Amino acid sequence: MAEQVIIRRLGAKADGIAESASGSVFVPKVLPGETVTVECDGSHARLVSVDVPSPERETPFCPYFDACGGCATQHMQHGFYQSWKQDILAHTLRQARIEAPVDPLIDAHGEGRRRVTLHVRFPDRAMHVGYMAPRSHQIVEIAFCPIAEPGLKDQAPGIARAIGEHLKGPRKPLDIQITQTQTGFDVDVRGHGPMKDAERLKLIDLASSLDLSRLSIHGDVIVERRPPAILMGRASVVPPAGSFLQATRLGEEVLAGLVTETCAKAKRVADLFAGSGPFSLRLAEKAEVHAAEFDKGSTMALDKAFRATPGLRRITAEARDLFRRPLLTPELNAFDAVVLDPPRAGAEAQVKQIAVSKVPLVVSVSCDPATFARDAAILMSAGYRLERVIPVDQFKHSPHLEVVGILRRDVAKKRR
Repeated sequence: MAEQVIIRRLGAKADGIAESASGSVFVPKVLPGETVTVECDGSHARLVSVDVPSPERETPFCPYFDACGGCATQHMQHGFYQSWKQDILAHTLRQARIEAPVDPLIDAHGEGRRRVTLHVRFPDRAMHVGYMAPRSHQIVEIAFCPIAEPGLKDQAPGIARAIGEHLKGPRKPLDIQITQTQTGFDVDVRGHGPMKDAERLKLIDLASSLDLSRLSIHGDVIVERRPPAILMGRASVVPPAGSFLQATRLGEEVLAGLVTETCAKAKRVADLFAGSGPFSLRLAEKAEVHAAEFDKGSTMALDKAFRATPGLRRITAEARDLFRRPLLTPELNAFDAVVLDPPRAGAEAQVKQIAVSKVPLVVSVSCDPATFARDAAILMSAGYRLERVIPVDQFKHSPHLEVVGILRRDVAKKRR
């Protein structure tokens, strides 16, 4: 049954919060102060209509916005959106009892996302290709994605559909990750499982007809027609198939710029959760770097790029599970600075080791404000000062936010 409610405020995931006849409900794609008609399903509601719009509302630029679960904020005017996103970070810091200056939000969307993941499903025997609807496994079929980089935004759905046609025999759900690189599209397919030789040969032909740089299944390379290179500073890196990559080119450049600027005086830097080296390869222009990363393929890609790039200081790359085997105090004390860029779970085990070390500078890069605040609080309780917090918006049109925190302490004071 439909009912009319007033949106009181927004939650951290951009859903509006209202009081209905059955209690509090979360409503997507609304703004505070709006009067809306909804259909409730437990604590969540489907938006039927906006009856009294907010002056902060604007028309979404994507024709799929109402149906697609990818973007959540295209209906927000830019100024409101920026304030809301900064408030998410400020609220999270307050909850952790952290007081620190927060910089203005940096827009790092650039030309758009350089990687998208499209889904192929067969719910009614027919093939459906696109993104998921909100809170659903239903596919919203798309012809293009306007928040992706030029080229990728128009071509990705066609590539995913062509691959889906070739792999539709078992009717397994497929997730097709497409990355735009310097040499073309790098595609990794998940969900199919092991392939027979005849199937692999057909995919090699398909990769040629689509002019893909590389095609892989669950990271197993079917064919590499050209190395799918990513520029990281002066270095050209070929990351492992399907491995981690910052969402946008500009986002990586902004984050790396903040890291290298902060570490400019350091002679030895530990880059922890280093991936394929977006920070290490830039830091090595001025400092020696030890890079630690769980994924061995990423450390091999980093090492290869380092050896092929003249003029860099020494980089040592180590495949190491920093959750189970963090760098210990004697190892950490050899560095002038530590850079952390962990996954969403944060770096609690590693941070506890840093807290009892003599490292004077920590640059914490995080894609989750809550785990960032948790880890920063551990360091602050050990004597570090959170000097600066910078929100970086490379996940534009979504609730996700990248955070860079700069923490320093007086080494002489620690020794006493």
